[in-house]
Amino acid sequence: MSVFEKPRWLRDLLRFLPLKSQFVLSGNIQDLQVQEVVTGSLAAVNLQASLAIELYRRGYEHVLAFDTVRGVRLFSKNGSVQSADSVLQQLRLAEIQELPSSAERAHAAVNAVTSYEGPPVTIIMDFASRLTVRNDSLSPGEHTLFSRALVSSLSAKPRPHGVNSQPFFNTLIWVVDKEGDLPDWLTLGNPAIRHIPIPKPDHIQRRAIVPSLLRAFPQASQLSETELNNSMSVFVDQTEGLLLMDLNAIMQLSRSEGVSAKQVSDAVRRYKVGVTEDQWQKIDREKVRNAMPIVQARVKGQDHAVTHMLDIMKRSVTGVGAPRRGGRPRGVVFLAGPSGVGKTEMAKTITRLLFGDESAYIRFDMSEFSAEHSDQRLIGAPPGYVGYDVGGELTNAIREKPFSVVLFDEIEKAHPRILDKFLQVLDDGVLTSGRGDRVYFSESFIIFTSNLGIYRTDATGNRVLNVAATDSFDDVRTKVRTEIDRYFKVVLNRPEILNRIGENVIVFDFIRPEFAAQILRQMVDETLRDLADTQIQVSLDDVAFQKLSNLCLSDLSNGGRGIRNQVELHLVNPLARALFDCEANPGSSWIIVDMTQEATTELVMKRRDNGT
Repeated sequence: MSVFEKPRWLRDLLRFLPLKSQFVLSGNIQDLQVQEVVTGSLAAVNLQASLAIELYRRGYEHVLAFDTVRGVRLFSKNGSVQSADSVLQQLRLAEIQELPSSAERAHAAVNAVTSYEGPPVTIIMDFASRLTVRNDSLSPGEHTLFSRALVSSLSAKPRPHGVNSQPFFNTLIWVVDKEGDLPDWLTLGNPAIRHIPIPKPDHIQRRAIVPSLLRAFPQASQLSETELNNSMSVFVDQTEGLLLMDLNAIMQLSRSEGVSAKQVSDAVRRYKVGVTEDQWQKIDREKVRNAMPIVQARVKGQDHAVTHMLDIMKRSVTGVGAPRRGGRPRGVVFLAGPSGVGKTEMAKTITRLLFGDESAYIRFDMSEFSAEHSDQRLIGAPPGYVGYDVGGELTNAIREKPFSVVLFDEIEKAHPRILDKFLQVLDDGVLTSGRGDRVYFSESFIIFTSNLGIYRTDATGNRVLNVAATDSFDDVRTKVRTEIDRYFKVVLNRPEILNRIGENVIVFDFIRPEFAAQILRQMVDETLRDLADTQIQVSLDDVAFQKLSNLCLSDLSNGGRGIRNQVELHLVNPLARALFDCEANPGSSWIIVDMTQEATTELVMKRRDNGT
């Protein structure tokens, strides 16, 4: 068994015990700490117990802790709380709880320990951030407390103790949420006080404690040595960024829900996302396997894009190529190309294939996030700002629907500061909200859409067309991709965002004439089919349809959306006008035989008997 290495913050504390009389510990103070309770045996214990064990080993006579609720506690050498009556009498702290205010009780504890002349003692000032209401506006009692601490820190002298007469202070350890919770005049520039931040557990600490946790999983004893080692590696890799308390909670959750040691990934997912069923495992694979004609029916003329998108989707469903470490999104894709060619329609179709409902996707119009501070809408306002208690639109949505397609429409219109937020999402699949909560994107499928590359800025600073409908698709793809690269690398100076998307940039082609005719026919059929639901039958003869085609397909620069606009102008509006004017009743049947265009389009319609 390898020798356990103490975490760096603890090594730092132990090194400076002979040099500093007071310490400030901040950061990950409420988490468990990996502690070698006896030689060769590791356990996860709270911070106070870990400090007590190490300080007793260093040679301190007593290790105490104080907080405003429980008063003074005495720790034993194994980190447990023990009876403190005799020690409190010895330190003259027996009557401390009778003092009227928490500041006075804290002052008495600090004064008793720092002035004690017996063997060295330590007191841990736990929850020290709660000793004051405002550290820039102290009450008289609070000011007296920290003044006493300041004077004591600067006047304290180490005394020899133990067999080797090592230097010892009566050490005071402040445990705070952040260093600024204590008065600045106590800590800043004070050579007798050392601030030590406690970070979240790294992979070394997690790997040290995982063996003992994993053996508590159901069926762990049935695993072979190879299977056990593999489960340990998965546990360590997939809990990046979590606390040891989280790891312990994952183990307890697995025991209560019967998740075996072979299913560590599922156990971590359940804890992070908060749901028991993996929706990705429930996806109809036969539907995905036969999805090509379904998508092609809705996204016309983009077979290359459909193929690439389905490949990414199948990879997301199967998990092929997914990194074991961290929790990156199931899929990330960047859809680029002209307006109205099917990018948003592709997102809706993929959502329906994955989750059965195309409205289940979460859409953000990034043109609404062009202001510098609009990132607060996505992740929530920081503490102290208006809206802090509401949370962010994105973080709230992912919490509510962790299994979802997230569409960021027209991403280039967002402020660059917003784009920085996506780095953490694309890398680790996690985003920290304004409230400090971690929100996981490991079960989401992320789609960016953009019109980047259709226009470019010329040498004079004017915005000009970069590609045209007359260009071949190969030229369109090359020019658009080149302009996207230039935008992220030169304009935004953020190539790392593009690097994280990788080769999942899919460029859509312009709507070509042969596909435009299919789109028009589909739109006309949908319009007449919706009208038939009202019991009014309408059809077009060949002459009328040809004239409609000439009107609607003369300009394809706006893609399918432009065709829809022309259908509304030349068919939907005139048809509604004609049916209203002739007071068409349910059960009637009509045929459009011609259309004329002057100021407006007029339809020539004939009524026909039912069944003819």
